[in-house]
This record gives sequence, C-alpha cells and structure tokens, in this order.
Amino acid sequence: MLRWARAWGLPLGGRGPSRPSFSRVPVATSSSGGGGGAEPRPLPLSYTLLDGEAGSPALVFLHGLCGCRNNFSSIAKAVAQQTGRKVLTVDARNHGDSPHSPDMSYEAMSQDLQDLLPQLGLVPCVLVGHSMGGKTAMLLALQRPDLVDRLIAVDISPARTTSISDFPSYLAAMRSLDIPDELPRSRARKLADEQLSPVIQDIVTRQFLLTNLVEVDGRFVWRVNLDALAQHMQEILAFPPRQESYPGPTLFLLGGNSQYVHPSHHPEIRRLFPRAQMQTVLNAGHWVHADRPQDFIAAIRGFLA
Repeated sequence: MLRWARAWGLPLGGRGPSRPSFSRVPVATSSSGGGGGAEPRPLPLSYTLLDGEAGSPALVFLHGLCGCRNNFSSIAKAVAQQTGRKVLTVDARNHGDSPHSPDMSYEAMSQDLQDLLPQLGLVPCVLVGHSMGGKTAMLLALQRPDLVDRLIAVDISPARTTSISDFPSYLAAMRSLDIPDELPRSRARKLADEQLSPVIQDIVTRQFLLTNLVEVDGRFVWRVNLDALAQHMQEILAFPPRQESYPGPTLFLLGGNSQYVHPSHHPEIRRLFPRAQMQTVLNAGHWVHADRPQDFIAAIRGFLA
C-alpha cells in the first residue's frame, strides 16, 4: 500500500550527485504536522552544475511546485551551449533528490540557496525561477541583492495565486492514492493515473505529477514531501510581505495563455522590482519553458544581452 515516502537526501559531507540516503516521511496518512517556524540550518540541496565560463554570471534555474531540477534539463543544456555560461539546476527542499523537512517556507528555501550558491562560487548569479521557484528567486533577490545579478520570474508575481491554483485539491488526491506493493511499474502508473483522473482531469498535469511516483524496494512512494506541501500550501501560494526593493534588472516572463499574473499585480511588481520588464510568450500556458522552449530560451538570451 502507498503509505510512506522517503527523503532522497545527500551525505552531510557533500552536495551534488550521490547515492540517496533515506528517512521515512508519512504522506498518505493524516499527520499532526512536523512543526514549522524557523529552519535551524539550510538543507544540502541536490543539484546539477554544467560548466562554463567563469567571467559571466551563472544561470540558476529553480523549478515550481511538485517539479524537480530535471524539468529544466534540456533547457539548461541548450542555454549552457548557446551562452557559454555555467548553468545550475536545483531540487528545492522536499522535492526531487533533496532532503525532506517540515519547513516549506519561502524563507527556508531562500536560505538553502544563500548557503549553496556561495559554496559553489556562483554569486552573483542570474536567477530564473518558475512559479514557486520564481517566488523563491524573488525573495532571495529582495533579501540578498548582492547575490543576484539579474532576476527572471517565470509566470508568477509577488502576489497570492490561490484563486487560480488547483494544487490543494491535487495534493489531496495524491495523498489518497492507494497502490498495492509489488505491482509492475506500468500497471502501478496506470492505476495511479486512473485514481487521480477524477480530480486531475488534465492528462498533461497528471503525467507531470506522476513523475514524482517512484519505486523503492518494490513499493511505490511519492518523492515529494506531500505532508509538508499540504501543511504549507497557503504559505506557498502567498508571498512574504517585504518593504525593501531589488534594484537589479528583472524580467517577468509570462505565458500568453496563463492567468497567473494579473494586471492588478503590476503595482506590487513595480514597487518591489522598479527595473522590471514584462514579456509575454505567445501560445504558452503556465509551464512556459515546456510549452515554448525555444521562445523561452530566446527570451532569456535577449534579457542577458
């Protein structure tokens, strides 16, 4: 039965690709919560770093909710090849191969990067964040502008997204999934797809979420920490109130078919990011980089020029 996920972490002594370590985290049963509050220390995030010139700021790609660094794999390789720059893709805490934690606040996610980026010698960098990753990137730029050369927020703004996000219901459906042990992978994914389809009717969204379903020792588990995401969902959909502004160049790159960034958000964008530009990628939804990858790369290169 699908009861537990395991945190794919890294040894305390190192970062980057390694053999996973495990800690058990309940996901499909009810939880009293793991606590919140301040994270005592940053987590050792999992990442992939593509080498490039040392003279130009590296690009750092941050994925969205329930995503992972692999979402940007082909984009990162193309950008590294076309620009000659170093390119880093990172798994956020509670996602991908990074460790699990009960704290899923933007402050904690920003602190993870404030620890990682200087250790890799990648500051100041160009932050490119999609959705949740975009909010993490915005907060990091506001907190530590010295670490951020330029900022690109992909189809997200520093405003609440509750009214148009279906992720709370998606997470509830994922938490209720019931997959018997020892099923062949193809049958398990088919059963999971069938169980999710009444709530998550869009097949592309289901396939995206099902990339988080992995087999470990004959059991199918969620790689994302669903308990932490569910507990912090309202916080993830919001944005921490800030008074300071980020003085660097900023691009808000929007999907032409998306409604995540509304004109009513523009005053707050201008207040926090006075040098903000806005650009729309036609025929793209919320996942701009997946819908129109070449246009996405062209927009990044144009902003760097």
